[in-house]
Amino acid sequence: MSENLVLLGINHNTAPIEVRERLAIPAGRLADATRSLSSVAGIREGLILSTCNRVELLTVQEGSPSENPDLLRFLHEYFAVPTATIRPHLYEFREREAVRHLFRVASSLDSMVVGEPQILGQVKESYTVARDVGAASTSLDRLLQSAFSVAKKIRTETQIGSNSVSIASVAVDLARKIFGSLSGKVVLLVGAGKMSELAVRHLIGHGASHLILANRTKARADDIASRFSGAAGKVEVIPFDALYDNAARADIVITSTGSPEHIFSRAQGVQFMQRRRARPMFFIDIAVPRDVDPKMNEVEGCFVYDIDDLQQVAQGNQADRNREAAAAEKIIADEVARYQQRLRTLDAVPAILALQQNAEEVRQAELTRTAKALAGMTPDQREAVEALTKSLTNKLLHPQIVALRKSAE
Repeated sequence: MSENLVLLGINHNTAPIEVRERLAIPAGRLADATRSLSSVAGIREGLILSTCNRVELLTVQEGSPSENPDLLRFLHEYFAVPTATIRPHLYEFREREAVRHLFRVASSLDSMVVGEPQILGQVKESYTVARDVGAASTSLDRLLQSAFSVAKKIRTETQIGSNSVSIASVAVDLARKIFGSLSGKVVLLVGAGKMSELAVRHLIGHGASHLILANRTKARADDIASRFSGAAGKVEVIPFDALYDNAARADIVITSTGSPEHIFSRAQGVQFMQRRRARPMFFIDIAVPRDVDPKMNEVEGCFVYDIDDLQQVAQGNQADRNREAAAAEKIIADEVARYQQRLRTLDAVPAILALQQNAEEVRQAELTRTAKALAGMTPDQREAVEALTKSLTNKLLHPQIVALRKSAE
């Protein structure tokens, strides 16, 4: 049965955050979404990559392209989002182009911040979930392992990952641009995931000395505080239910939770400004879905930046990375060609195995037919005959096997 590799998705280049956040999948729902995808008729294997900047469905489908399942319909039904809302922002890649796209994504060449290391971990996590729920097997195993190898090769052979950057570091750069210096500023971080941890590291490195950290799981926030508090700065942990009582203390709020709803509303912005006596307050929202209601921008003194606003800051830091990206693109092209050649060689495997099996059956039949004539041989002589017949069989098969492989390539 024929199979087709199909990738359908949206990302920060094709869809605004208002669309992306409606398709975002929290980590806790990824397994369920992957099971749902793999249960669609005609999908043999499936994987979902959902990050703040993209949602992609990578599938191995059965049958001819005209018979392929409608992945847009899956997005519509699973997320209850109208197809008319999704369709203008979609891209679709098949076969070789799907392989190339996956290799570029895993190598962070398709990221908002080219060279950021987080995306590879996110691809690995999606693969692990797909494998655990039984949605990824032979074809996706082979493809994903190749993607990981390509990403590692690019990290090793180019400087694209030097002076590692991330969405979190770009958020801190934006905060520095706003204030000039972070010295003396109070920064509130909401959420204690990987992005917040990276932000704490960059904030302290750039002179912020008073950080406030709020997280629903306080133990996680305490862990970050214990590792980063010291002579360079203070990380104060507050209970999450005390968030709104303390938020007005902050000049900058960086938020990156997994909440499906807004944490900060316009009405809360009004209250914060009253308590701050109109001193400005900046919100840098790197969460998808967004943590800060965009309407908070309507409150005088409140300034809200979401993850799409960070693109301009990120692009300003990428001149050197773009030079390295050109070298990485050459590696990608070579590795895609190599992967496709391996796939073509695999097409010959069933024929080669059948040829070898048939030859072995003929060899065994001939040994059985001459068993009486060979009955007087010693064990050493029998072993010599066995080795001789195997060697002759392999030598006779060799030109045919080589021809099959070359034909497949």
